[in-house]
Amino acid sequence: MIKRTVLFAKLVGLAGLMSIAACGESAPTEESIHNFEPSVATFAGGCFWCVESDFEKVPGVSEVISGYIGGHVKNPTYKQVSSGNTGHVEAVEVYYDPSLVSYNQLLDAFWKQVDPTDDGGQFVDRGYQYRPFIFYSNRQEKISAEKSHDALTKSRRFDKPLATDIREVTQFWPAEEYHQDYYKKNPIRYNYYRYSSGRDQFLKATWGDDLNKKAEAKKMNQAKTNDNITYTKPSDEEIRKQLTPLQYKVTQKDATERSFDNPYWDEKREGIYVDIVSGEPLFSSVDKYDSKTGWPSFSQPINDENIVSKEDSKLFYTRTEVRSKYGDSHLGHVFKDGPQPTGLRYCINSAALRFIAKANMKNEGYGTLLALF
Repeated sequence: MIKRTVLFAKLVGLAGLMSIAACGESAPTEESIHNFEPSVATFAGGCFWCVESDFEKVPGVSEVISGYIGGHVKNPTYKQVSSGNTGHVEAVEVYYDPSLVSYNQLLDAFWKQVDPTDDGGQFVDRGYQYRPFIFYSNRQEKISAEKSHDALTKSRRFDKPLATDIREVTQFWPAEEYHQDYYKKNPIRYNYYRYSSGRDQFLKATWGDDLNKKAEAKKMNQAKTNDNITYTKPSDEEIRKQLTPLQYKVTQKDATERSFDNPYWDEKREGIYVDIVSGEPLFSSVDKYDSKTGWPSFSQPINDENIVSKEDSKLFYTRTEVRSKYGDSHLGHVFKDGPQPTGLRYCINSAALRFIAKANMKNEGYGTLLALF
């Protein structure tokens, strides 16, 4: 119950409980605030500040708790564990939504955080208490961990044999509160420690561009979305019934709406933008920025494969038109004057889009794309 109490306290928050009490209402039970019971995975990868930080950036992970596991001392303290005499290792519990991220994907994320060949600690932290482990809680997790371990071995990415043990999970003891979210509470000290530890330098040299977490998140969810849903273009009669006259002119006749006089040019909420005709997901608020043009602008689409580019010579100069792949809707144009890292500006008509707020994405069938946030 200790670990669940720690998670509950973090999710509800002291301020929220005080607010409820001030209104004369009963505090909610732990069960009443969860629409689903998250799955839990347990890993050890050296300093738990770093492992917690990296796992909390994985799409689909809701919470990570730092703590201790594997030893013979009950409710150990940091001082006891760091002495190396308790048999515990620093570890984390990762709470995640399996509909958004799989256990196998967490295993992939784990390997990209550690030196799995080092059985004497991790980076600057030496001693048994910093060794890497994967702790399984059921037979399927054990099988998945072993397969992932074997696949990494066969990849020959490392010159030395892997020294990461796979063991059954035991009692997990949450670390002291000041260790939780340490990277957020003490960013200067954390960043100095992390850089000095050599962890990032090793990971960069080992994995290179594969460490791009945003690219991994998109790849992770694009495939799942495209495999599960087929988007189609309705008949012209249906489209006319479905759209306003302006939406029809923009998407079907390649018209352009007026700048600064459209619904989404100044939209700042989190969410995604889908094709008004087919519903296929096109752009995310994560990549939206104010281009000062009066139209919604994005530095990149959710999935490059869902955007079709065509040469447009309707004006006195050539532009690059962008259309949706399945709906074949005229969306707007793309220019090479956008922000880095892409350098692109997708200038899109609001009339070609439907905005779905982050809070409504799961109910509308776009739950896998929540990982983009």
